[in-house]
Amino acid sequence: MSSRLLVVDDEQSLLEFLHLLFEEEGYGVDRANSATEAREKILGTRYDLVLCDILMPDGNGLDILKEIKERYPHTAVIMMTAYTSTKSAIEAMKLGAYNYISKPFDVEELKIVVAGALEKSGLEVENVYLRRELEQKYQFKNIVGRSPKMQEVFSLIERVARTASTVLIRGESGTGKELIARAIHFSGPRSKNRFLSINCGALPENLLESELFGHEKGAFTGAVREKKGLFQEADKGTLFLDEVGEMTTSMQVKLLRVLQEKRVRRVGGNQEEAIDVRIIAATNQDLRALIDEGKFRDDLYYRINVIPIHIPPLRQRRGDIPMLVEYFLRKYSDEMAIPRKPITVETLQLLESYGWPGNVRELENTIERALALSTSESLTTQDLPVHLLSGGSRVSDAVTLPEEGLDLEAHLDQIRAQLMGQALERSNGIQTQAAELLCMSFRSFRYYAKKLGLIGTESETQVGEEASPETTAEKAS
Repeated sequence: MSSRLLVVDDEQSLLEFLHLLFEEEGYGVDRANSATEAREKILGTRYDLVLCDILMPDGNGLDILKEIKERYPHTAVIMMTAYTSTKSAIEAMKLGAYNYISKPFDVEELKIVVAGALEKSGLEVENVYLRRELEQKYQFKNIVGRSPKMQEVFSLIERVARTASTVLIRGESGTGKELIARAIHFSGPRSKNRFLSINCGALPENLLESELFGHEKGAFTGAVREKKGLFQEADKGTLFLDEVGEMTTSMQVKLLRVLQEKRVRRVGGNQEEAIDVRIIAATNQDLRALIDEGKFRDDLYYRINVIPIHIPPLRQRRGDIPMLVEYFLRKYSDEMAIPRKPITVETLQLLESYGWPGNVRELENTIERALALSTSESLTTQDLPVHLLSGGSRVSDAVTLPEEGLDLEAHLDQIRAQLMGQALERSNGIQTQAAELLCMSFRSFRYYAKKLGLIGTESETQVGEEASPETTAEKAS
């Protein structure tokens, strides 16, 4: 859609000339030959750019400029006058004018100025839109989770976001530590400023130092120009230090100094610059254990651990899995522009019973893959990776005891029922083949299949064949 312009001038010939000029350039153009008419126009229309004369018989263009900026702050305004005055030019720029043009003007120069003003205005509008999108996306209310543990995290985020305190987020890889950090930033007073992040374990020490603190031209080989560091770029905003436990001890010393002094010095420089940055750090390591091993400074630990937040692994909040599955199904169905598919009960139960060593990130990747490759009307166990079908989660993950405890026998029966049900499905209901898939004897398989309701209770076998495998083993001995 073409940009819409308003040209305001009491000189009729100039007004008509500018109207024709910018219509030929492809713009939509309205015109007003007085301050009164200009006010009427801007009351009903939001223009992308206004070209306005300063001196008119019924008013001052600077007053119109002020009214436009109050009503439409992102509308670009260019002031025009035949009476060059430094004072009026300065006043116009203070009131928010993009530029100031003296009559008579060069037509080509005016075209360039107008194009530049529209580009700048468009970028401002786009930035506002993107910022609003980010704020909506990363509000903590949009993070999926209904388990008591996650509700505690949400409550803490809401309180922490209002402060400027340093936060340390702990959690395994894939639990969403950066998502939590962004939620803190975009829910607080710094949301209008930048959120920048860096993985402290992804760069060697010299590059990490340059990225964080910046460098002067010629500070080292390849430093062909001066560069601001992330601390300066994130001024008044938030800097997220991911995997802070991977920092070398010498870098820890330099970081500690910046956090204590709130001043930063570029590599190769002599001047220090004051900074106002909120720090959110994250790690998947046990920093206290690293302190005991002499790999992490205790003074830095206490500096960044002002407000600790622990993100529980997915296996400790299995009640969140159905909600997460539904969220990812909706997300990737929309992204792939395909109809939303239901998921079978058996498939969802299998997802709930898996250990998820990769946590939420692994679950998200699994759902995305399943949707991309599925050819059926609903997601079934056949759409899942082989390691999920074969019970391939790590034993340590699968048997981790939740903090609230669990019913061990019921948990084992649930896992047994899932795997036996899959074996029956894969073998088309032939029990001997299903038993072979699970390396079970036919008698053991049949016993548990009846116990768990996977097959009927009627049987042509002898009563002795229905005894539990433990009882059979006792008789054999």
